Amino acid sequence: MNKAELVLAVQKSLGKETSKAAAERAVDAVIDGIKAGIKKDKAVQLIGFGTFSVVKRSARTGINPQTKEKMKIKASKAVKFKAGAGLKAIV
Repeated sequence: MNKAELVLAVQKSLGKETSKAAAERAVDAVIDGIKAGIKKDKAVQLIGFGTFSVVKRSARTGINPQTKEKMKIKASKAVKFKAGAGLKAIV
């Protein structure tokens, strides 16, 4: 499912009187809320769905697959998602 399909699913779930534009604003608001929560608190927990959190990746040595040359990979941050019990039960 991509974003456009998600917007249509939200529109269908909200009912016939909801426009596609309103459903898209709702989806965008949820995504923006998750982004803001991760930036501020470093984690967003949605009970029954899952948890988005920021994890630190330490610096490490990697290998360039084309040249087989060793290279240093800088430390970075990444977003991790851990599925909640409700989501795991569906899958």
